[in-house]
Formats: sequence, C-alpha cells, structure tokens
Amino acid sequence: MASKSLRPPRSFQPATRIQESAAASAERRILLWLASRMPSRVNSDHLTALGFVAQILTGVTYALARFDRRWLLLAIAFLGLNWFGDSLDGTLARFRNQQRPRYGFYVDHILDSIGSVALMGGLAISGYMSPAIAIGLLVLFLLLSIQSYLATYALGEFRMSFWNFGPTELRILLAVGNLALLRFPIVLHGRYRLFDIGGAVGIIGMSTMFLFFTGKNIARLYREEPIV
Repeated sequence: MASKSLRPPRSFQPATRIQESAAASAERRILLWLASRMPSRVNSDHLTALGFVAQILTGVTYALARFDRRWLLLAIAFLGLNWFGDSLDGTLARFRNQQRPRYGFYVDHILDSIGSVALMGGLAISGYMSPAIAIGLLVLFLLLSIQSYLATYALGEFRMSFWNFGPTELRILLAVGNLALLRFPIVLHGRYRLFDIGGAVGIIGMSTMFLFFTGKNIARLYREEPIV
C-alpha cells in the first residue's frame, strides 16, 4: 500500500515579537555574542532541551532544599542554565537563518509550561513558600501565557514581557531570593516566610498585568472588528 503523502505546510506568518523588559537590550547583545561563538555541532534543539532540563532540575533542587538549604545555591546554577538554553535557542536559529517558526513556537512554549509546573511544584514542596502561594503564582503565570498566545493568534503580536518585566527578570529575582533565603528565610519579626511575601507581591502584580492586557486586547479587537 502506498504511503500517504505528507500534507504541505499551510502558509504561516510569524507574529511581531514585543520584548520591552528592563534587561532586553543588554541581553540581546549578550545572546548575539554567544550565538556567533556557538560550535556548529550545537543547534537550537540542543539548547531548548538544555533549558527544559535545567528548569525541571531547578524545581527538584527547590524540593531538596527542604532538607538542606545549600541546594538553593545549585538552584541558582540551574536557573542560569535555563536562561542560557531557553533564551539562546531562538537567537541561534535566527543568527544561522535556520528558523522553524511553527515548530519552535510550539515546542518552546509547551516545554516552558511543563517546566513552570515543575519549578513551582518544587517551591511548594520546599517549605520556603506556602503551597497556596505557589499554586496561585503558577495559575497566574499560565493565565498570562494563555493571554499572550491568544494575542499572538488574534493580533499577530507575541508579547514576551509585561511592563518591563519578563522571564529574565524573574530568574534574577529568584536567584537573589535564593541568596536571601540562606540567611533570612523568615522575616518581619519571625512571622512570615520571605518567599511568601515575594509570592504575594507577585500574585498582585501578575493579576494586574493579566487584567490590564486582557482588557486592552479585548477593547482593541472590538474596535478593529465592528459589526457593520
């Protein structure tokens, strides 16, 4: 029996990337410098896999920090590896003109979602953050991601940051928080966990971002598609 031919790929128009985070300019220069020096045997898939595994291991080290606080230092190293792989994979593809927009978009963001579940799950187990706070942060991260992916389809714009804050800034905050946890796991006269306070602030900020950009996009789409 003759095998069925593969369906030709439909036309695809990559969305406009919106990256306005505080570290974006410096980060872009660093990533281009790294991409220009990356060995030819290393490709974007290798970097995507590295970033994903590093994010999973960050969650694992947070969970292990429940038994020994020194695991928090290794979590910082894995956060750095996650940044390296997750941020450089697309830059390398564009630098080498080897882009696969549909494949790259789908794989990168489904792995980000899985990795985020692992990371926040590790924090929930760690004892340094209330499970309720960790779950709240995860839900809001996924809601912001969904909002961004829907806007990519409906508006042709893929927003990678919100109000000068993006994944790189989040990794920096987590790394600084890890160092602070080594000395100040409990703050405000021994009443509250440091990461619970940070997580509560994050929930408020992410909720505000979600409501603002969702409302903004709904209003824009309403204006752009009037009923004639």
